[in-house]
Amino acid sequence: MQEHFTILAVNPGSTSTKIALCENGSVKERDVINHSAEEIQKYKNIWEQFPYRLELCNHWASKRLNECSAVVSMGGLLRSLEGGTYRVSEKMLKDSRENLQGEHASNIGCALAYELAAKYNCPSFVVDPVSVDEFEPLAYYSGHPKIKRRSLSHALNIHAAARRAAEELRLGLEDSSFIVAHLGGGISIAPVRSGKIIDVNDASSDGPFSPERAGGLPLQPFISLCFSGEYKENDIRQLVMGKGGLVAYLGTNSVVEIEKRVASGDKIASEIYQAMAYQIAKEIGAMATVLKGNINAIIIAGGMANSKVLLSWVEERVRFIAPILIYPGEDEMLALAQGAFRVLNGQEIAMEY
Repeated sequence: MQEHFTILAVNPGSTSTKIALCENGSVKERDVINHSAEEIQKYKNIWEQFPYRLELCNHWASKRLNECSAVVSMGGLLRSLEGGTYRVSEKMLKDSRENLQGEHASNIGCALAYELAAKYNCPSFVVDPVSVDEFEPLAYYSGHPKIKRRSLSHALNIHAAARRAAEELRLGLEDSSFIVAHLGGGISIAPVRSGKIIDVNDASSDGPFSPERAGGLPLQPFISLCFSGEYKENDIRQLVMGKGGLVAYLGTNSVVEIEKRVASGDKIASEIYQAMAYQIAKEIGAMATVLKGNINAIIIAGGMANSKVLLSWVEERVRFIAPILIYPGEDEMLALAQGAFRVLNGQEIAMEY
């Protein structure tokens, strides 16, 4: 069996494309290709950006690679599926192009991986797409039969954090029980039992407010806002996702800037930032009931896990529930590389979409 694998990983975001050269399950070199607002505004939608982003990825890879074992990417809002590493297929590409569960930058990930892999004559994969659905039956109920709760989350980072914690605590993944809070531009808080995300808030429309998202809003006032005549549908969608949360309250999505305001004595900034921590803690507490209190650890991951101020407010409210593990940053490139490597070395079998 081949012992050395070279893996190219790509991760398209709204204003950047992350790319990394990996050896086996480790990242050796990574870069962030930033896309200016002026450049992005040339295109009507994410799929019109595809040739532009593919050219940039090809240019980056051609300087570093002569051969490649696999190309792996973030998976987008595909149909609901079990977590794992999936081989890119024509059906996956079709569903991505149709923005099956909504338009998102990650939808072009599988197409980027597919085209780059064709150049190197190697397989292409996605790992733990946003649409991973491992819910238990009760989690789908919303309160009205016309609306079913969806499993859309930061599944890649949630699964990676659970694997890491199980290894550190010397638990078999199948015997583990965690609450994982991914704190980034969007917030996903999930009870993870035996490595499965058995419930999670929809980070685009539920749970705590975040730097850019409104989270779960009171329904009656929200309905009144929708029919006030002041907003069109797209305005409302932006109000909820992109122009909500800290952006709406404080005019910025930068927690670094907000913490500077807090440190300088800005009482309004401090109260709003504490309110976000309060809502995060409440959601962690709610998910503890899903696991009936049987929790090995609370894991806090993502970019905002670097904020000692925010974490101190969250920890003081939830430390009674279980020990807390902090995994700062969003190391999605490493999680992508490891997912592809598990297939290449025979540890897992690639799943079919």
